[in-house]
Amino acid sequence: MSAAKATMQAAPRAAASGGEAAGLVPFKTSLETRLKHSVNLSAPACAERRVKRLKRSVWASGHLHGIAYKGFRPPVCWFVTLTYKGLSDWRADHISKAIQGFRNWCQSKGVPCRYTWVGELQKRGAVHYHLLVWLPVGVKMPFWDKPTRKKFGHRLPFWPHGMTNTQEAYSGVGYLMKYLSKLGELTVFPKGIRLYGIGGLDAAARAVRGWFNLPEWAKLEHGVGDLVRKKVGLIVRATGEILAPAFSCRLAGGCLEITQLRDLPERFHVSAYSTFPRVIYG
Repeated sequence: MSAAKATMQAAPRAAASGGEAAGLVPFKTSLETRLKHSVNLSAPACAERRVKRLKRSVWASGHLHGIAYKGFRPPVCWFVTLTYKGLSDWRADHISKAIQGFRNWCQSKGVPCRYTWVGELQKRGAVHYHLLVWLPVGVKMPFWDKPTRKKFGHRLPFWPHGMTNTQEAYSGVGYLMKYLSKLGELTVFPKGIRLYGIGGLDAAARAVRGWFNLPEWAKLEHGVGDLVRKKVGLIVRATGEILAPAFSCRLAGGCLEITQLRDLPERFHVSAYSTFPRVIYG
């Protein structure tokens, strides 16, 4: 028996017994009416969807990084631009090594390493990176292209590949969203490049960001912390139930045909919410 059929047969039994499983939202099932639409799998269309996911993750992480911990002032946001000296100097591991250098510096100062970065193409065709980092009030960040002092000697520059620019970011995540607005289906990046990176979110913030990246049908049924993603699919934390898929997919004529398998709950979310906050906060 398929998971979808098992779920549909279990729903009437739960209703007949006068109760519902904890954390589940009832819905009507109708296999007679199936809505079909095709998803464009062309390179420009896939790139556009990739950019949309990028914008969603960056927007969420930027706002979550800026939240002040209880008893502390909000962190100061710094905007950093990393550029290459030559057009063909880019390598896939450069940004990860730069972030590792920054992480080591944060560790030496005893401060959290919180950051969000995105990649962009300059008009001349070279890759460059824009970063936001959040530091406690009073902590001054070094220039990324200059050596930094440590207890014995100096630490190598975080970014030895060209120039950097550092300034305080008064509008926070708006800086990155401005650059992301330039990305579109015609943007062609080098093969193997990562478009963004996020680090330093605590467990609660990671749960909120993960919720924003859930399928829309899952967000309609479940709140922050309700689901965990495993290889077998999305699992309800409270019950261990593996969610039956809301759609099926198949290739048809060069497109991905998506068929709706069941009606979705009549519930509309305007922001992240949670029905199981204890799952996030311990």
